[in-house]
Amino acid sequence: MSDLLHWATKHGVTRGVLGIAARRGNLQAQLMTLRPDRADDLRRIVAQMRDAGPVYVSPIGRVVTSHAGVKQVLSDDSFTTNRPQPPGFLGDLARRTTPPSIHPLERPSLLATNAPEHTRYRRLVTGVFTVRAVERLRQCTEAMAHDLLDELESVAARPVDLVERYCAPLPVNVIAEILGVPDEFRDDVLRFGTGAAPSLDMGITYRQHRQVEASLLAFEDWLDDHLAMLRRSPGADLMSQLVAATDDEGPLGERELKATAGLVLAAGFETTVNLLGNATHLLHDHAAQRAEVIGDGAVSGPGSWLNVVEEALRFDPPVLLTGRKATRGTEVDGSPVRAGETIATVLWAANRDPLVFENPDAFDVTRANAREHIAFSSGRHHCLGAALARMEGEVALRALHERFPDLKVLPGARRRSTRILRGYRTLPVLLRP
Repeated sequence: MSDLLHWATKHGVTRGVLGIAARRGNLQAQLMTLRPDRADDLRRIVAQMRDAGPVYVSPIGRVVTSHAGVKQVLSDDSFTTNRPQPPGFLGDLARRTTPPSIHPLERPSLLATNAPEHTRYRRLVTGVFTVRAVERLRQCTEAMAHDLLDELESVAARPVDLVERYCAPLPVNVIAEILGVPDEFRDDVLRFGTGAAPSLDMGITYRQHRQVEASLLAFEDWLDDHLAMLRRSPGADLMSQLVAATDDEGPLGERELKATAGLVLAAGFETTVNLLGNATHLLHDHAAQRAEVIGDGAVSGPGSWLNVVEEALRFDPPVLLTGRKATRGTEVDGSPVRAGETIATVLWAANRDPLVFENPDAFDVTRANAREHIAFSSGRHHCLGAALARMEGEVALRALHERFPDLKVLPGARRRSTRILRGYRTLPVLLRP
């Protein structure tokens, strides 16, 4: 019964309110209930929001779509992370029925904490998850990519699902490497990650809610034994280093360590799967650009594989939007915002701001300022895994297209049902036509 109440107060009410508001023409509700495969509707909704002014205002909340406005909200101390709660009694009930969890949007996750707690927590985590540490993973990632591609050689002449055979196994193997997961448990981690994928969405169904909670609970139970093992026999992995990390206040607590592992799994796995699938589909649809980047071989700069990653993140980001709550009265793009109001920042829209990106609705791997996208958020909550995602994307896309330069996407690709996270559930391809 408490599980049903938890879903009803966290998602059921939100689902009902958004559905009614969308049917009545509310653009914010339409955006948040939009089917992931309706790209034309997404462009229409964002265009109508822009036409309404710098900040779209509705009874549900406020929405900012400009590059400057989104960056301001994500970086300004006037805004704090916020998971929307129903008002009054329902909000109190939601808080009382929320079980302790390593959910990425619940404390003590880095996504759900604010200064000063967030400052100390992030400092310890970033001391381990450094750019140098990520670069040390590059060689390992390259070996994993080539192992997966070797397996695909035997089926290169017949259709395969690239998400199942490449886009998902590679990131989960990298995450397993980061968390120090033994080989025999990597399939379990893949199952946990897949089950937790809808955890960033609002208004999910009761069935999805149970799937997410069961996956996170199973992962947390598994972490009990895993963290104990890392304390007994620490390895060279980043999780072992995080377990040992300490400052004047001591080491991270058990809940914080589990929440970090849960965030790495829920936010770091699915987003990279989506990046690889989205980028592969975009390159297929822009064959001349694909041929150019394959032939160029540049390490950096416009037209390089790294710039392909940046442009894919800009054009079709793995995360559609995120939200904040105003802690005091302020302004965004000249529009007043009152204390306590929620504001949605649409990363997809910011990445297509014509004031920043010339011809923003065109996919262009030679775009010189592609890296100015906000796909990784901004400010104190800028994605900790940004360097890792960039490295994985560059390695994976380069290796795939160098091995199979004539890769053909077949009919039948299906988008995921998640709305905040955007990517392909299945991507049928013929690797060697």
